[in-house]
Amino acid sequence: MEQERDTNKTNQKTQVEPQQATITGFHENDGKIVINIDESKLTARADFYPPIGNGKPLTPDYIASMLDTLQITYGVNWDIIQDTALECNLNRKVIKDVIIAQGLAPVTEIPDYFELDETINTANKAYLNGASQIDYRNIASYIVVKKDQVLARRKERVPGAEGKNIHGESIPAPVQRPETYSAGKNVLQKDDAIVAACDGRLVIQERVLQIDEILEVKGSVGYGTGHIIFPGDVILDGNVADGFKVYSGASIIAKQTFDATDVIAKKDLIVAGGIIGRGQNSIKVGGTVKAKFIQNCRLAAKGTIQVSSAVVNSTIYTFDMLDLGDKGRVIGGEIFSIHGLKAASIGSETGKTTKIHCGIDFSVQQEIDRLNEQFRILTQKNQKINELLQNPALDQRKVAEIKQFQKQIEKNMTDISTKLTDLLPKLNADENASVSCLGEIAKGTLVEICHVALFIDKPLKKVTIHLDKSQGKLVWDTIK
Repeated sequence: MEQERDTNKTNQKTQVEPQQATITGFHENDGKIVINIDESKLTARADFYPPIGNGKPLTPDYIASMLDTLQITYGVNWDIIQDTALECNLNRKVIKDVIIAQGLAPVTEIPDYFELDETINTANKAYLNGASQIDYRNIASYIVVKKDQVLARRKERVPGAEGKNIHGESIPAPVQRPETYSAGKNVLQKDDAIVAACDGRLVIQERVLQIDEILEVKGSVGYGTGHIIFPGDVILDGNVADGFKVYSGASIIAKQTFDATDVIAKKDLIVAGGIIGRGQNSIKVGGTVKAKFIQNCRLAAKGTIQVSSAVVNSTIYTFDMLDLGDKGRVIGGEIFSIHGLKAASIGSETGKTTKIHCGIDFSVQQEIDRLNEQFRILTQKNQKINELLQNPALDQRKVAEIKQFQKQIEKNMTDISTKLTDLLPKLNADENASVSCLGEIAKGTLVEICHVALFIDKPLKKVTIHLDKSQGKLVWDTIK
């Protein structure tokens, strides 16, 4: 206990250190308090020391004088001070670190601001969701947003309030200014939110939100980009790695040869080089296609397909026509073109048979083929049921169940027959379709217009093949 006493025998001592003040008693054996003020001047803490021997106890007047000396005037807790002093005097024990005065901390003012919506903040994060592996092809390097989607939400202003330290001095309210977002191109700022004005790619530059309706991929499409799935036009500067999708809600423009695995363009597909299919590739285009060549592809387009060099070993579908100009060639593969075909040469005597189908709506043909397959399966089932019903060992209940099932099968067959009857008149879409070749159609090529076929058994040069309905066969005219 004696080691904790202040042995300085001066009448009174005031010790002031940086952010700390200490007041000692009048006599070395008197009770005393040591007061410390924190750096912010919001809190005063005291250590209470009891009297020794005949020393004077701690008194309210003494403590008040200590507070007055340190100019502690605000937030003084006299109840705590008196209770602590009484306990210290009676029990003759040191009581430390007692908060005897507490100021009022200021409240920080936060002006209103726009904060990124949670969906935007998390748009590019990958989650395992319990899976053992992540397919990194599904992680895009960009954020796609939809029209009217909320990009950022307004956070309301938080008003501030000034504080007061233990000396009674006012403390101004600090102002915290969070980083906020603003609306740029194709983005609208409303009272409570910032929203997308169109579909597209969200770009954030210096906290300005803007939307690009065109996605330009500067490098290659691969693990660095993920699958490209975008509502607007897509421009590809580099190649596309094997197994990666490219989906566009508008057009796709490729600046070099396009290696395709899974491609969809709602509008056009324009390729500066050629289109090369990989594996079980599928290319679907809602508009026209333009390319230098097409190789090993399965490509379907609603519009014209224009190729300047060659179509090689590919299956091509077009609701319009395939146009290879006066230099392009068709080598191998199978072509389905409603309005016909134009090329410099068709087929190859050394390769696989080239098949050309024109005039028919291949989508109707595919539906007819699907229905015919269903009808075939139902017919087989019906035959097996008839054979089963010949069994005399079947009880009447079982016979009734089988006949009920047969009745449903026969109804399905009738429905399919009705659909086929409706589809057949729609099959021939253009009886005026033609196949024009400015060079040679090779021996072994098959040409079909509206289901009337012509097998080329010897080369034909500079001819246009068309359907002669009166003769019910395909004929050709020489191109002069």
